[in-house]
Amino acid sequence: MKKNNYLLILVSITLLLFGLSFSISAADYDLTLYSILTTDPDFSDWLNDVETATGLKINVIAAPTNSDTRQQKVTTILSSGDSSIDILELNDEMASSFKNSGWLAPLQAQVLTADILKYFPDGYVSDMITSRQGDIIGVPGYSGYLAFWVDQQKLDKYGFDSIDNKEDFIAFAKAASVDGNYGYGGSWERTYVFNEIATFVNLFGGDYFDWTNPANKEAIQFMYDMVHKWQVTPIEQLADKYEQLNQKFIDGKYAMIFMWGTGAEYRAANRYGQDQIHMAMMPEFKTRSIFTDSWSYVLNSASKNKEAAYKFLRYVAGEQGMLSAWDNFDRFPARSDVAKEIPENEITKMYQRYSEECIVRGRPMAPQTMEFITQMGTIFQQAMQDKITIDEFCQQAQSFVEQYK
Repeated sequence: MKKNNYLLILVSITLLLFGLSFSISAADYDLTLYSILTTDPDFSDWLNDVETATGLKINVIAAPTNSDTRQQKVTTILSSGDSSIDILELNDEMASSFKNSGWLAPLQAQVLTADILKYFPDGYVSDMITSRQGDIIGVPGYSGYLAFWVDQQKLDKYGFDSIDNKEDFIAFAKAASVDGNYGYGGSWERTYVFNEIATFVNLFGGDYFDWTNPANKEAIQFMYDMVHKWQVTPIEQLADKYEQLNQKFIDGKYAMIFMWGTGAEYRAANRYGQDQIHMAMMPEFKTRSIFTDSWSYVLNSASKNKEAAYKFLRYVAGEQGMLSAWDNFDRFPARSDVAKEIPENEITKMYQRYSEECIVRGRPMAPQTMEFITQMGTIFQQAMQDKITIDEFCQQAQSFVEQYK
């Protein structure tokens, strides 16, 4: 019995000391960051840049790598009023889900003031990180683009210098659709095709949230005609995600596609280069539009360390912070002025042209992001398979906008 008492006392002392140690340790930090980047080999260098520039001591918690688990945890943190995490990184899907919730602090007064905001892409800011109340709730960490990619070998073979407009797009697609190959390739699986539907809607000058707009119908008719009228893209791609699309592009099955990233898959396959697969300027249909994406830094409304958080956010929104993200993570700066300062290569040159010559937009997402995306993808597939008409697609699409937006 006496031995058990001693054991109980020992455990109690250990717990007391552990709790004291934890509280002292927590007090040593100015703020806590919930980050997706901790597995990057240069994360510690980036963190050192931040702490050196700001004078902040930052506690970092690694976010789960699984997207579903990560979103569940972020939702729990924010919805419960948990103040233990100050800054989080959110992708476009989460930003769309949370920007009207009241869980994220507005940043336009303390961080994204007019003199800073003017350097960020207007379309992305308004589409993705501005609430219904007009509050800006995030600082974009970078700019990525759903770029236009072409196979130069096919351009040369069929006598095209470039694809500048809708007429070029159609003509090249027809010319390259021979011998079991196709001029255009897509990832039309129902949870992926959203990006391409919205891209063509933008190119035709439409509005993804208004399916009474004739331009929207024109875009869907164009995609239908690529399959059935011109036969320049295969119906079988209704099952394809990005992995399948990229492999077919590498194998020479397609002549042009829209794709995120900077071509790592093509480099790995020795298919990247100005004489092979490379990024090109977006063609101009009725508009020359392009989607950008980002992970944004947001401030938990429940944070008790807001002044420190503002200092952190001013840094990542500033020139020095953007350059550090480029140096350590190869993240193309979201700020147009900073983008001009990084070393030039064929990717950065094209990204710079995208930012200057295209209408840059954030993707049109609803608060119930995946439900909306899946419903739209389902009826798109039905339309491509002649299970519903284009008019019926537009009617159902509008009903989903009204349901989810």
